[in-house]
Formats: sequence, structure tokens, C-alpha cells
Amino acid sequence: MDALQQLWAGSGLAQMTLGQGLMIVIGLLLLYLAIVRKFEPLLLVTIGFGGILSNIPGVEIATGDGLLHMVYVVGIETGAFPLIIFMGVGAMTDFGPLLANPRTLFLGAAAQFGIFATLLGAVALSATGVLEFDLKQAAAIGIIGGADGPTAIFVAGKLAPELLAAIAIAAYSYMALVPIIQPPIMRALTTQAEREITMVQLREVSKAEKVVFPLLLLLLIALLLPSAAPLLGMFCFGNLMRECGVVDRLTDTTQNALINIVTIFLGLGVGSKLSAEAFLNTQTLGILMLGMVAFAIGTASGVLMAKGMNLLSKTPINPIIGAAGVSAVPMAARVANKVGLEANSSNYLLMHAMGPNVAGVIGSAVAAGILIQFTGG
Repeated sequence: MDALQQLWAGSGLAQMTLGQGLMIVIGLLLLYLAIVRKFEPLLLVTIGFGGILSNIPGVEIATGDGLLHMVYVVGIETGAFPLIIFMGVGAMTDFGPLLANPRTLFLGAAAQFGIFATLLGAVALSATGVLEFDLKQAAAIGIIGGADGPTAIFVAGKLAPELLAAIAIAAYSYMALVPIIQPPIMRALTTQAEREITMVQLREVSKAEKVVFPLLLLLLIALLLPSAAPLLGMFCFGNLMRECGVVDRLTDTTQNALINIVTIFLGLGVGSKLSAEAFLNTQTLGILMLGMVAFAIGTASGVLMAKGMNLLSKTPINPIIGAAGVSAVPMAARVANKVGLEANSSNYLLMHAMGPNVAGVIGSAVAAGILIQFTGG
């Protein structure tokens, strides 16, 4: 009997707290969303599984010298994994639609308004005593509005590492929910006639333009805003490898094997921080709420910017592509194309929407640099 009691006392079931049990359920929910609903499966599978491991009592894999804790320290705490992923995203990105229609850069820039509006909102909530966030934490929360997971993790790691898990979950959750969140906002802010606007075919962009652009972009932004150089530099480097045409082996590795390996460990590392004591609190709920507000404002700002540009231009832009100004590449562009086809079955907007979508990636990196520089990260 004593042996059985000792065995039971040492089991995970006997040691488990209510919070740990709830977090395991949340981990299973993330797996459900990834596997069954296909919501951002590349990351929600790894984050969900890491969250389950980190909440099993007696398992030291997510603490101390455990594998997942070491992965977190080496790859996330240092900021290495988000930068490597940005390099991979750059290697998979085509700047052609943006170069063919440079006006869409304004749509990507406008969509970043959600970041700064939410920063101010978080500061206001803190000032009124509703929630408690300092300026660095508010800035890290605001970056969720860019709908760019690697950027959110990079900024959170620099400014508010204690909030990293909640911010990462919020960022990737809202990225996964783009097809649900964005269409109602797009329809509410546009008329049927606006959604039916057909845009002219994009011009062909030369190879020389595509090779020179990432170099000019890096030099221009990095020299003016050095704190944006890490993210933007890796993004531009990946894109240069893609477009120069002389390092195909490196490009293929970056686009496939490297980004896949890093994605696995990034997700597990983030999941390792989903402990009950760190996640189940009012602060986390506040982050999820503010993240939703940030994403909604970013979507609306892109649409409204397109409507404003149409007042000044003889060549109209379909306003719904403004919603693609958030950085969820290429999902936001696909959603804009789908809404456009619903309004006009012959209106294919995917390539047009990729312009603001790519501009949004640039915009989120610039916004991250501004937040880090001006909050002392």
C-alpha cells in the first residue's frame, strides 16, 4: 500500500494544479485549431504541443536544463529565430507587385497605424488603473497589430520578455483568424461598387529592379533607423538571394529546410512559456483584447487609406486590397482576393493585394525599429 501511495504521490495526476490542467486543455485546443481547422498549422501545432509539455507536472523539459528551455534561451531570448525566419520570408517574397504599383506602399504603411493606436490604448488603460503595462510592455503589445509573428516575438523579446508567450499566441492566433476577422471589416467600410472596382494589369518588373530594390531599401531604412536593421536586413538578404539568381542552392535551403527547422523550434520554444502561472492572469486577457483591437484597427486603416487615395487619383484602387497591408503574407492577400471575387466574379485582385501585403512586412519591421529605439529596447 505504501508503494502505491508513493507511486501515486509521484505521478503527474497527483501533482497537477487546476491551472496546469486548464493550460493542457488550451494546448489541445491549439492543436485542434491547427489540425482540424487548418489555422496556422505550422506554428500552432508546435506551440500547442510545447504548451502541453510545459504544463505536465514533474516534466523538466521546459525549465532549467531542459531541451525546450535551452531552445528558448538560444533561439528566442537572443532574437535569433525571428531573424532567421525573416530571412526565409524574404527568400519567398516577390517585390514585383509592389514595384509595379508603388502606391500600394502607402497602404502597407497605413495598416501599421493599429500598432501605435494600441500602444496609446495600453498606456491609457494603465493610466486609468484598468490594466498595468509600462511603456515597453505597451509597445510590445501594440506590435501584434502588424499581424507578423516573427516581428512580434522579436520586439517582445527585446522589450517585454515576460509577456512573450501571450504576445506570440495572440499574434499567431489573429494571423490564423485573418479569414474570419478581416472580411466583415472590409465589407463594413466599403460599398458594393467599391468592392467591384477592377484594377489594371500590373506592368512587368525587370530583374535589375528586383535586385537593386532590397539593397536600396536596406540602406535607406537602416541608415535612418538602425534599430530596424536586424529585421529588415535579414528580410532584404533573403530577398536578394532569391532575385540575384546566382545562389540557388542557398535560396532553396533558406526557403525550405532552414525556415522549417527554425519554425519547429520557434514554436516549441514559445509553447514552453505557456505555463499556468505565467499565462492565466488578467494581464494575458488584456493582451489578447488589445491584440484584437490592434489587428482590427490595422485592417481598417489600410482600407480607409485606399479610399482616401481614390479621392486624389484618376486610377482607382479597389479599397479592399488595403486590408492586405497587415503583414500576414500571403493569407491577407488571398482574403482580399476572395472578397473581391464575391463582389465581382471576374475581378482577380491577388497580385494587386500582394503589393500592400509585402509593404506591410516592411512597415512592421520599420514600426518594430521605431518602438525599440524610442522605448529604449
